[in-house]
Amino acid sequence: MSDPMRPPASHHHAPAASLRSDPRPRTALRTAVVWEVLQDALDRRVKATGRESLDVLDTGGGSGKFAVPVASLGHRVTVVDPSPNALFALERRAAEAGVADRVKGVQGDARGLFDVVERGAYDAVLCHGVLEYVDDPAEGIRNAVAALRPDGVLSLLAAGLGGAVLARALAGHFTEARQALDDPNGRWGSGDPMPRRFTAEQLTGLVQGAGLAVGAVHGVRVFADLVPGVLVDTEPGAMEALLKLEAAAAELPAFHAVATQLHVLGETQGSAGA
Repeated sequence: MSDPMRPPASHHHAPAASLRSDPRPRTALRTAVVWEVLQDALDRRVKATGRESLDVLDTGGGSGKFAVPVASLGHRVTVVDPSPNALFALERRAAEAGVADRVKGVQGDARGLFDVVERGAYDAVLCHGVLEYVDDPAEGIRNAVAALRPDGVLSLLAAGLGGAVLARALAGHFTEARQALDDPNGRWGSGDPMPRRFTAEQLTGLVQGAGLAVGAVHGVRVFADLVPGVLVDTEPGAMEALLKLEAAAAELPAFHAVATQLHVLGETQGSAGA
């Protein structure tokens, strides 16, 4: 894969706007908070390393929802995913965005990560929607951290327990809500499509246990999954107001307990002070 040309400085913030203005409003609600945190972390790594282009690994990156915007910033992104169909969609999305030379798709999974990528070769690793599905979340995090260079950042996104409990309760499924609360994996029953959910404390514990410092914790989709879609889609200004509310609540620990997803930024000791 060829090295990208150095992008103009103004490119560093264009993809954020494109994510926020996504024609699918619900997609914007799912990505805006995570993208802002991730983009800031990448910008800080660029400044600390003195390199415009970073090497980024996206484990379980699927069709490139984050990988392609990251590549649009000028970075080189390797996506590891077990699904051939997802990797085909990634290739098509990268080509449509004009970043095919900066995106590489590799078939593999978190457990066998180093069968397909190098250890210690990346400035940043994205681990989004992976820990819910692996047999051993601690091993999954250790592998992600082992892929980092000595100064690097980990972006971890996983399903939140509290959001699922609240959603089941508000839907009137009180027994299922209680079961999710008591279940060690946070599942509300045999029909639950999510294999595992986490609390903020569990995720930060996994990150710290792998030797990283916790740089930030954010709640994602604190309100978005609870607000009636017809209100957001038809009320003038409601989408923008909801996005601002999500951003304001994301950093407050009180709301982490009810977020649908949780985002943790882990940093190596060298990068934490950068």
